[in-house]
Amino acid sequence: MSDTPPPSRRAAREAREARPTAETPSTGQAGDLEDLFTGRATTEAIGAPPARPTRRRRRAAGWIAFAIVVVLLGGLAGAGLWVWNTYEPQIRSLMGWQEPSDYEAGIAEGEATVTITSGDTGANVSDALFQAGVTRTSGVVYSYLVSSGQNPDFQPGVYKLQLKMTAAAAVAALLDPANRMSNTVQLQEGLTVSTSLERISSALQMSLDDLKAAAADPSAYGVSAPSLEGWLFPATYTFDPGTTPHDVIRTMVDRSVKALDDAQVAATDRERILTIASIIQREARNTDDFYKVSRVIQNRLDIGMKLQMDSTAQYGYGSMHDGTVSSSAAALADDNKWNTYVITGLPATPIANPGDLAIDAALHPAAGDWLYFVTVNLDTGETVFTSNDADHEAAVEQWRAWCTDHPDAGC
Repeated sequence: MSDTPPPSRRAAREAREARPTAETPSTGQAGDLEDLFTGRATTEAIGAPPARPTRRRRRAAGWIAFAIVVVLLGGLAGAGLWVWNTYEPQIRSLMGWQEPSDYEAGIAEGEATVTITSGDTGANVSDALFQAGVTRTSGVVYSYLVSSGQNPDFQPGVYKLQLKMTAAAAVAALLDPANRMSNTVQLQEGLTVSTSLERISSALQMSLDDLKAAAADPSAYGVSAPSLEGWLFPATYTFDPGTTPHDVIRTMVDRSVKALDDAQVAATDRERILTIASIIQREARNTDDFYKVSRVIQNRLDIGMKLQMDSTAQYGYGSMHDGTVSSSAAALADDNKWNTYVITGLPATPIANPGDLAIDAALHPAAGDWLYFVTVNLDTGETVFTSNDADHEAAVEQWRAWCTDHPDAGC
């Protein structure tokens, strides 16, 4: 028996750790037969399982796996979002997920004004309520009238209603004389002088002939233009009883002057700005596009290119309010001072009454090289702006395809 004391636990552990492993010092890889014959590895090392990865290596692998999952899920989510945005109406129709056309009862709020003119039908009233934010969809009131067998006699005037009303509640409110605002007239953006005078006459119970006579001489209101087209500012007006046609028109012209002064338009430049703004007002389907349409107009003017705006052709031909966005071949070819398919430059006068936003857009066009634009979806107002013939023609084909799928949309 040896006199050497037994090894300590620490020494035993060190001895175990010093045994050959399946990884060689030089390469860190499991040994092979050559290592066995040269003595660099034992038979135990050759057959041993690989060493467990370190904690740092396991953590890195986990993060890599997590990143891969995130990327895959993100790709699926992006693809799903694209499909939904592109085919939402078709998906809703297929799955029976159609959005309700009417608001729920009890959620009406705020205040809205709606103008009813003489001769308005249920369809006209239905669209006016939708445009004012009263109802959820443009046809819901008309559908309600048809389904309920009603044919009410809507009285001309301006009515005070609420936002987010049901179709039934909106109709009831229009038939209640208490909601009719006395001596009040509302002019929307984009109306011509002719239409504006008719609305004034209907709402204020004023002679249309007297109004036309009062509007015949623009110089009586300090306007040097050949007509008051574009000068009757779109707004809601309330007049005292006994107000004359001359006073009504002066109030509206003065309101236009104030809008131009607030926008810092020089007196000598008023007619030009109103003319550009009126085209923007009639051409742009969404307010977000006002400044882009303004840029298209300016870009074409800068290079001497005809504006070729359908609204000007329709105005000059007298077909602006025929219910379609397309111009007839006769309107496009008619040689008049407003048809920008024939003339170069701006039309002879404004073609409608622009609001504050259109005036601002005329003064501050967006930055861009666009020369064309096409509204490819008349329901949403989606408009494609392009700078060359090929892209423009592609957008036109997109519009034609939409019109084919929506034959009653007013193309």
